[in-house]
Amino acid sequence: MPTRARLAVTLGDPRGIGPEIVAAALRDQRVAEAVELVIIGPRGTDVMVDDPVGEWSASGSAADAGRFAGLAVDRAITFAQSGLVQGIVTAPLDKHALLAGGYDFPGHTELLSIRTGCPVAMMLAATRPAPGTTNPLRVVLATTHIALRDVHAALDSAAIATAAAVTRNGLRDWFGIAEPRIALCALNPHAGDGGRFGREDDELLAPAARANGLLGPFPADTVFVHAMRGAYDAVIAPYHDVGMTAIKVASFGSAVNVTLGLPFPRTSPDHGTAIDIAGKGVADPGSMIEAIMLCAQIAQR
Repeated sequence: MPTRARLAVTLGDPRGIGPEIVAAALRDQRVAEAVELVIIGPRGTDVMVDDPVGEWSASGSAADAGRFAGLAVDRAITFAQSGLVQGIVTAPLDKHALLAGGYDFPGHTELLSIRTGCPVAMMLAATRPAPGTTNPLRVVLATTHIALRDVHAALDSAAIATAAAVTRNGLRDWFGIAEPRIALCALNPHAGDGGRFGREDDELLAPAARANGLLGPFPADTVFVHAMRGAYDAVIAPYHDVGMTAIKVASFGSAVNVTLGLPFPRTSPDHGTAIDIAGKGVADPGSMIEAIMLCAQIAQR
């Protein structure tokens, strides 16, 4: 029998569904057989923590919640860098609370990149093909958590080159795809339609695609469909919502957020804190379970 992977799991924002989906994952038979989990977070939730970062109470503030969430991620990174765990799985955190708690990061991805000093890319990966398709969709973001008005300045040849390199290495090393086929999604409708709807696709994205071994750019309204039918192993999207909408429509609840480019695997579920349903017993742990299982698979490659 292969040795079980040892992973750190952070509870995320204690006001949200993170603790209850972690608790559900701990009861899952697949997880129990494949993974040894080190739970990191505050005491006071419904989950017994192995490494506490403080004491949570129901009257705690958003700032307290954000601080505990950030402290847990920092502790997990330390464990992974020291070899105490082989990977990290993070439950959702609230970005406003994270900032209020003293962590000036847009989210997990940026925090992980700064703490490790590694260029990273945010991938949402389906764990199985959507009904009627043949391939699981994988979407990588060239720009992440920024306002739409800021995309034009942030989307340059360097951003595309970084996303391409990190994606290619991640597909090879973590997903076992020897020669990845990576498509670039266009920025403008119909890939600019020869300049009628913008010149960025012809003047920026097309040269960057050629320089970095990418296919495209292809219009957003078709590229994800072709990927799900087997044409590409991953699609690089130019900005957050065009990529996230595609993957979540295709596979919400079973997709996994993967931070490519780190020296250890980090995964998370494909949803947010869902504070409005926390404690009501209706939270679906499926994506958290898939995140744990995928992190374990990557860790043992």
